[in-house]
Amino acid sequence: MAAPAFHVDTAAPGTLAVSGALTFGTAEQALASIRAALAGSSGPARLDLAGVTHSDSAGLACVLAAVAGSRGRLSVVHLPPSLQRLAQVCEVEAMLAA
Repeated sequence: MAAPAFHVDTAAPGTLAVSGALTFGTAEQALASIRAALAGSSGPARLDLAGVTHSDSAGLACVLAAVAGSRGRLSVVHLPPSLQRLAQVCEVEAMLAA
C-alpha cells in the first residue's frame, strides 16, 4: 500500500509549505525534505502547515525534529488543530511557539 501523498513547496521565499498527509507513512520523507530545504537557505524560515490534510503523532514528531534541528531558524505557522491538540496533550506546544 502506498503512503499518503505529501509535498514540501519552497516557492515562496523564506517559507516551507507542507501539504497533504503528515503521518507515519510520510513523516520520515517529509523531515528529510524539510532538512534539505533548510540546508539550502541561510536565513530564518517559516514552516507553513496550512496545507496539511491529515496528521498523527509521527507528524508531530517530524515537526518537532525539524524545529529542533533548525537551531532557532524555523518557526511554525498555521499548525492544524489536530496537531495543536496533540502538542498540548504531549506538553510540547511551547516548542512550536513562534
